[in-house]
Amino acid sequence: MKAITKHYIDGAFVESHGTEVMDIVKPTNGRVIGRVTLADEEDTKRAIAAAKNAFACFGRSTKEERTKILRRLHEAASARIEDLTAAMVEEYGGVVQFAGLIVQSGINAFQAAEQALQELPLTRSWGKTTVTLEPVGVAGLITAWNANALFICLKLASAVAAGCTVVIKPSELSSLQTQVLIEALHEANLPKGLLNVVTGRGNVVGAELVRNPDVAKISFTGSVGVGKSIMRDGAETMKRVTLELGGKSPTILLDDAVLDQAIPSALVMAFLNSGQACAAGTRLLVPNSRLDQVKRAIVESMSAFRVGDPADPKTAIGPMVSQKQYEQVQSYIRKGIAEGAQVLVGGEGHPQGFESGYFVKPTVFVNVKNDMTIAREEIFGPVLSVITYDSEDDAIRIANDSQYGLHAAVLGTDLGRARRVASQIRAGRVVINNMTDDPRAPWGGFKYSGVGREYGRYGIEAFLETRAILA
Repeated sequence: MKAITKHYIDGAFVESHGTEVMDIVKPTNGRVIGRVTLADEEDTKRAIAAAKNAFACFGRSTKEERTKILRRLHEAASARIEDLTAAMVEEYGGVVQFAGLIVQSGINAFQAAEQALQELPLTRSWGKTTVTLEPVGVAGLITAWNANALFICLKLASAVAAGCTVVIKPSELSSLQTQVLIEALHEANLPKGLLNVVTGRGNVVGAELVRNPDVAKISFTGSVGVGKSIMRDGAETMKRVTLELGGKSPTILLDDAVLDQAIPSALVMAFLNSGQACAAGTRLLVPNSRLDQVKRAIVESMSAFRVGDPADPKTAIGPMVSQKQYEQVQSYIRKGIAEGAQVLVGGEGHPQGFESGYFVKPTVFVNVKNDMTIAREEIFGPVLSVITYDSEDDAIRIANDSQYGLHAAVLGTDLGRARRVASQIRAGRVVINNMTDDPRAPWGGFKYSGVGREYGRYGIEAFLETRAILA
């Protein structure tokens, strides 16, 4: 049993001033595997003060100095990739085949930020006017539990590239993963106070970051409700905010799609990270004329999405992160049935043989209307809603009929047509035929999916302000 009692402040691991202790529970069996002492306001204020002191110097750093730090961060994190992956599998229940990719993506964020920084002009002049891009100041980074290493590394890389110092509040559900990551990053020999990490509850640590006048910027990944409160409460001290708040992503299957390729791809996107992914394609839009074919193809393809031990490379779907999340997914499955949707595969309860953990049955609903709860709200579990459409315009209308607009996909053989459809979807990122990624492409959403963008130069720019000097 591991006990975590320290936070990372001003370049050192220091004992928590906060005294609340929380159990760390393994989601595959519900057993306690560790305990973490949570930070309080005093811990948070101390971390903010350290970041503020460090910014006085680091805020004036050159592009070359930041580049060297990004390289050291990449090297330090790379040395612990196996440990980081193992921690995600154990504490979060992330399946190893996906956890490894998530961790690697996070580590790669340092390289991507370095490249973007080199390509980003920080000074522009004309006549007697000079405009410079200046770091905004101390940044509060608040991250979610479903991809801990990715979120921390991504936000940290962008902030460092911009010249900001940071205070990170990771999810308390990711305490073991955070400990491994911070131990790794400590080896990068960073300037004291550049990186500070305090693990605690959102209504304590997060609230202090949002209201503290010495924090200039908040970058948050999480729920819409919390995002709204950050915008509201942060306005008191004129916080700059970047918010990534989830989605209800549509996957449009065009009538020319080859089903033995398109359906497995659609299911991969739906069950991404056991469904606990903001980008999960949880609404599958299919032509009315092909519904029966699609249903058969889904049933035939489900054998590839095996539930099981997340440490087994053959496992595609692991447990939910907590009992609370398990119960939430179950409540949505019951609501879908109550509202008239038909269970094609899956349904309520635990998969056979996995009663002790927080496992759910990967579930596909058909006969779903876009106004049903399961088609409107983010479930954050392996639950897919199949919705039919009459025409291409109807498919686009349904796809856009959502309060969210984070991610989307289009599946079809005519790439020109697929691109045309993609260009009409109100989402921050649209992929064609596969779940692809580009670390230089912006990440973020329209509507309730958030404010601002991350990744590449877009992520760095979110931590910069412009200053004009005129003579």
